[in-house]
Amino acid sequence: MTVKAIFFDAYGTLFDVHSVSEKCEQFFPEKGMQISEVWRQKQLEYTWLRSLMDRYEDFWKVTGDSLIFALKALDLQASQEIRSALLNEYLRLKAYPEVREALELLSNRKLAILSNGTLQMLNPLVRNANLTEAFNDVISVDELKIYKPYMGVYELGTAKLSIDKTEALFVTSNPWDASGAKTFGFQVCWINRNNKPFDELGVKPDLIVRDLEELANILQ
Repeated sequence: MTVKAIFFDAYGTLFDVHSVSEKCEQFFPEKGMQISEVWRQKQLEYTWLRSLMDRYEDFWKVTGDSLIFALKALDLQASQEIRSALLNEYLRLKAYPEVREALELLSNRKLAILSNGTLQMLNPLVRNANLTEAFNDVISVDELKIYKPYMGVYELGTAKLSIDKTEALFVTSNPWDASGAKTFGFQVCWINRNNKPFDELGVKPDLIVRDLEELANILQ
């Protein structure tokens, strides 16, 4: 496997989207993880639907709308102040514990984030995790106004790093994203943190690991 550049998905791969459950729990005891799970699922669905309908709104708007849905679906009443407090947690998502060390081990290659998030959402996460120096670039779909797994998003990554897709590795914890990247022609690593089955979409990842530390050890 020749890997000259590595693209990382952000949400669920580098940063734990369910770290928002702690703040959800503060406002809605015993409902924190349930809110987070519905919120995340609807967030993803809205990106796919908006891409199919050609009705792009940026990821901050999508994340806010999906939070409103999650609260309604669970019959939870929340003021604008509470919704804002929960939404702002997406600017403070926690990096997974192995991320920083793994990126250091992989630093002899070009490294970039390729994400659905806007730069206004991604940059604070990178700064808060002290990862600013780890990446050659942080790339957002907002430049194209369409979400992954649109093929043009993955192509944008190769253009930004001036790399051939066959010499790049795409790393994600999201099976649908891994399938999109593999269809585009990337080498793909799926981070399977929770021992789940891979999607049945006619493609498979080249590597399956439990976390980024395992990937870094393989590529060393």
